[in-house]
Amino acid sequence: MKLLISSVLLLSLTCIAAAASSGPDSRTVTNPKSLNSQSNPAAKPVPVDDLYKTLSVGGGAWSPNGQEIVFNSNASGRNNLWTMHADGSDAMQLVKSDDRQNGAAWSPDGKWIVYAQDKGGNEIWDLYAVPAQGGESQDLTNTDNIAESSPLWSPDGSKIAISYKPKQSPVYDVAVFDWKTHQVRNLTNEKEQDERWTLAGWSQDGKSLVANRLKASFTNGDVYLIDVDNGKLENLTEHSGDQMNMATHISPDGKTVLFGSNRKAGYDNVGLLDVASKKIRWVTDTQWEASPDHFSPDGKSFTYTINQDGRTQAFLGNTATGKSEALKMPEGLTGFAGNPSPFSPDGRQLLLDHQSSRRPNDIWDYSIASQQGKQLTHSAGASISADLLPQSQLVHYKSFDGAMISAFAWMPFNLKRDGSNAAVVLPHGGPTGQTVDYFNREAATLASRGYICIAPNVRGSTGYGKKFQEGNIKDLGGGDLQDEVYAAKFLEASGYASPKKIGITGGSYGGYMTLMAIGKTPEVWAAAVEEYGIINWLTMLQHEDAFLVQYEKGLLGDPQTDRKIYEDDSPLKYIRDEKAPLLVLQGENDPRVPKEEAEQVVEILKKEGRTVDVHYYPNEGHGFAKREDQIDAMNRTVEWFDKYLKPAK
Repeated sequence: MKLLISSVLLLSLTCIAAAASSGPDSRTVTNPKSLNSQSNPAAKPVPVDDLYKTLSVGGGAWSPNGQEIVFNSNASGRNNLWTMHADGSDAMQLVKSDDRQNGAAWSPDGKWIVYAQDKGGNEIWDLYAVPAQGGESQDLTNTDNIAESSPLWSPDGSKIAISYKPKQSPVYDVAVFDWKTHQVRNLTNEKEQDERWTLAGWSQDGKSLVANRLKASFTNGDVYLIDVDNGKLENLTEHSGDQMNMATHISPDGKTVLFGSNRKAGYDNVGLLDVASKKIRWVTDTQWEASPDHFSPDGKSFTYTINQDGRTQAFLGNTATGKSEALKMPEGLTGFAGNPSPFSPDGRQLLLDHQSSRRPNDIWDYSIASQQGKQLTHSAGASISADLLPQSQLVHYKSFDGAMISAFAWMPFNLKRDGSNAAVVLPHGGPTGQTVDYFNREAATLASRGYICIAPNVRGSTGYGKKFQEGNIKDLGGGDLQDEVYAAKFLEASGYASPKKIGITGGSYGGYMTLMAIGKTPEVWAAAVEEYGIINWLTMLQHEDAFLVQYEKGLLGDPQTDRKIYEDDSPLKYIRDEKAPLLVLQGENDPRVPKEEAEQVVEILKKEGRTVDVHYYPNEGHGFAKREDQIDAMNRTVEWFDKYLKPAK
């Protein structure tokens, strides 16, 4: 089939100042009665197959000559690598595999593309190389018990910097892979079990790497300069107390590091860090989440994004003046693509990702001179009309203790405000994550079938400052669960939702929250679908990935001295009080939330004589990557909610 025909969109949007002056404190409560179900005579359930055959694309990267782009697409039903011309034409599948690829990076001579690939979702990544013009892929590392990922070529093409993690170790280190000998040499040898390293970029001379040393709990971090020859480390952001500092690139002259930090009252801002003096020139001064990206090839400009309450804008900054302008893109989520850089080799174009609640993600080419964006890929299938998808609405409500919570809500068409309608709460994963205004296939499926949906960013979420992000530490399933309950109350107060027809579904931490909700607050929920969720934090420690053990300890404390917290914060303590019929969906190879968690849930509830069902997906990990499994999981979810939230009269 013909794929991804390019088109040009001319956008006439007003340029916005770089640093948003507002922040989370400027939010005001949304009147629930302001939610309205629009009339739409053409409205109908959007076919699940069509929604999931709508392509998922991303991960674009320029070729060294700027004439081609490599990217990820699931056009074949698998998340594989494709290439296309820089104008979006002649898309071609480069790698055909049942397994997924990511992190594609061109060699500086343009002959090879190196990427990471795992097996059946196990996240034990190997490095592979494929000829850029097509051919047989080579497994470069071929290690069953070591994950090698995130490849970054040195400027001369002799080495590749990688992330390196033995399967049984909690530590991610920085290593270099020699292109000629295929030998791997660690540059960091982290001894602390709760620290990890991430890559930022090479210096232009290839003698140094910029990298980040971060706590597993993501509460503390520093930026380091690493000597590639001897592994000598220099801390560029020494500080006291907990503070997150994280670099993303170093300027071509090696003098400035582009980095982000929450040292400004706990809010993430972007700065330019002088390597010699270690002094900072701040680019943003915002209480929204500002994230650094990359320098231009000549170092005269740089890129970053600002996430304002779940919607992101992309900015281009001037290195000399620090002043910035927003790119003229439509509302939604705009971010930078490219490995290692969103800038074309000549510095004239930017490679972007863009999506919104009604439009799936696509790759765009943005001209810096003309300030115009050109859409290169077209992911939305012909059968998916934006007019049939309910628009997301950003709402705010106060929780039990007065905390302000942001959420995205989807109102189906043609509902009566008579308190009779079914609704579903969608908790996100993490917990250090955030629901943003993306193309949400789950919400689109449910809302087009008459389910009011709401996805809250509860305490513990990112995007609202350090204090809010740490608001659920040692209280998982406490205040954050009440934030989910108050989302249901918000929908009830709209006059549309019936308090007897509220469901809940989520994956990972959202799956945990689903289990905690039906056990700890059983009176609220009439049905539930949980995907790869945690039932017992103590058994998680025995089976999950070693890095996540450290992450878990950062949230709950020491499992010996804080054992009561682990027990009180586990759904296991409450699950026998549940009343809602429960469907469990689980990948058999999940390294993050292993299937033992799902098995416990099902065994307990079956013994209690409760309504429970389960389906395991072979060769799937944390989340379902294969299209047929995504479709199957969504169909099972719809059937479950239809049966228990919309029983036949």
